[in-house]
Parts: sequence; C-alpha cells; structure tokens
Amino acid sequence: MIQMTGVNKVYDDGFKALSDVNLELKKGEITVLIGPSGCGKSTTMKLINRLIEPTDGTIRIEGRSTQEWNPVDLRRKIGYVIQNIGLFPHMTIAKNVAVVPSLLKWEKSRIEARIDELLNLVGMSPDVFRNRYPSELSGGQQQRIGVIRAMAADPDIILMDEPFSALDPISREQLQDELIRLQQELKKTIVFVTHDMDEAIRIADTIVIMKDGSVVQKGKPEQILRHPANDFVKSFIGQKRLQSSVVAEDMPRVDDVMVESPGTALPTRGLAEAIQMMEKRRVDSLYIVDSQGILKGAVSIYQVLDQYGGEEKTVADVMRPVEHTVPTGTPLILALQLMDKHQLANIPVLGEGQRFKGLITRGSVVRHMADLYTSVSTGGAADVG
Repeated sequence: MIQMTGVNKVYDDGFKALSDVNLELKKGEITVLIGPSGCGKSTTMKLINRLIEPTDGTIRIEGRSTQEWNPVDLRRKIGYVIQNIGLFPHMTIAKNVAVVPSLLKWEKSRIEARIDELLNLVGMSPDVFRNRYPSELSGGQQQRIGVIRAMAADPDIILMDEPFSALDPISREQLQDELIRLQQELKKTIVFVTHDMDEAIRIADTIVIMKDGSVVQKGKPEQILRHPANDFVKSFIGQKRLQSSVVAEDMPRVDDVMVESPGTALPTRGLAEAIQMMEKRRVDSLYIVDSQGILKGAVSIYQVLDQYGGEEKTVADVMRPVEHTVPTGTPLILALQLMDKHQLANIPVLGEGQRFKGLITRGSVVRHMADLYTSVSTGGAADVG
C-alpha cells in the first residue's frame, strides 16, 4: 500500500532527519513507528501526506508516487489524527466530523447519515452528542471525535501522530481497545506514531523501530520481543518485557487450550432458533459468524428474550460487537490476563481474516491444566516402576 524507497530528509540547517529509509507498510494493517525523540518517526509520517517533502527518494501509495498528487487532494484522501486533537471549538461535534465530506461536496443527506454512523461506531449516541461542542466533552470523548473525523470521508489510509499520549492511563487504554475493535471491522491502513513501547505492542500488526533517522528493526511485535536486532532495541524494549516474552514462549498457546466447537449461529437465525440452540448446548450465549466463518458479534439469552416479541427479528438485529479477541498463536497467559482485566467469562480466538477458530473459557483452561497434571503424574509413576 505505502512504499518508501531511498527516502532522505535534510533540513536547511543541515540536520539530517531521515537517512535512506526503505519501508513497505502493508494494506489493512496498523504499522507503529516508534523510537526516541528526534528519531524521525513523525517526519516519516508527514512525508506520506506531503506536509513536508523528501530531499530525495520516492514515496508511493498504491504504486503511484505522492509527487503526482496535488497536496490538498492527497490530504483529503488521508485521515489525520494528532495529539492535541485539533477540533474546531466554535463548531458542533456534527460539523467537526463533517469537515472533509463537506469539502468534498458530499450531499447533505449522505453527510448526516455518515455522522450518525460514526458516532454510533464509537458508542456516542448521535441524539446526545451531535449538537454538543468540544468543550462539553471529556478528553477521551474529544479524542474519539478526532478519530472518527479522520474516518469521515472513508479514507483508505489514516495517520495517527501520538493521538493518545495526552490522555490519562484509563482513557488511553480504552481508546487503544476502541482502535483495535474499529480496525477489526474497518481494516484501514493505519500509520501510528508513539514513543510508548507498551502501546506499540498492544495495537500494532507491525512495529518499526527507528533511531537517528534510520530504521533499526521492523517486524511483528512478538518477533521483535523474541529476537531484538541489537543492544539499542533491547534497551528500548526493556528487560522486563524481554523476560516476559521468554516466559510466554514456554507457555501453552491459545490453540492448545481453546474449545474448537463453541456455540455459533449464522446472522440469519431467528430468535426462537437461537434459544433452542442455547438450550441444546446448555449455554447462555452464542457467537454469530457468517457463512465464511468470520466473527460478526455475540448474543446472550438476555438480549434475545428482551427482543423476543418481534417474530421477524434475527440474531443479527440484537447481537453486539465482540470487544476483546485474541489471534491464534497467542500465549495462553496473555489471553488469561485479558480475561482477568476485563472480567470476561470467555474470549474468542480468531485466525486469518477474522475467522472464528475457537473459544478460551475458564473451563477449557482448567481441563488443559488437569490433563497436564494427569500426564505428569502418570509419567512419574511409570518412572518409579
């Protein structure tokens, strides 16, 4: 999606901000640029939407050089979220969200529908929030508006320059979770700048570590944790995180423990059918997957009973999004920490393309540990004999 080839940036005072940067940022992924202050991460981001120009080298989006674009047209096609949010204080939330669609001359009805859609997407009721002003929102709410404003014109690429760093820890974690959830649904190409390694590990598909204007290491979070390229990367990651990754490497994976045939239903199933399926399986909830096996949401017996009077309704009408999931290959200990932190009874395991592969439950963990204990005990008895 985004290719940077031989990119250098030298300012008029002779400072070399970037030195021979070669990167390929994959479509539909969150790529996190991270490094110490002055390493070139924000400069790299600003080159993508031509807020600054490279001294030399080439930047291509979908194979087309950014130099072929009118800078204004290019920026309108790329969402941009910054640390201090940048909402217009004299505009309502609705008008803030509508800025780029209005510039692109969308029809009014389309703009209004898009505003409501995006507010609902981040759990902010349009009836409550569309006519409020930024000063009437909390910092976390303002940053949510900043994120959906960047999404308003449905850009393929979104740039996020330390968007959560000014927030308190709780709001920051909530927005990180929100970003992960949104990305599972929307699959945008997101370039995210941060100085926080924990944030990078939590949200990134790919991490790019930079130092002195150069790329030091690029890889999946787990690859970087297990195989740091040099002493700088080791020190930047920190000894505690490295030790945790070594421990996690020896732990079982979610694939070893998950229930492989949990209760699922197609979105078209009626509510009466859903109740029958729950009774048969002796469960109080179902996960909703489409014909391709992609997880779409979850529905509980309480949601079904609350809407049971409508015979025409299906589980798709009453299901809720699944906020917390783990990919296949995740160390079990990380899944358990997530379950404990959010007080979850279970957590879905997703494979490639968000396909539902199984379910980690407290019962499945206990059974796995019991099997291990039985195996060890049996092995010990055999050795004695």
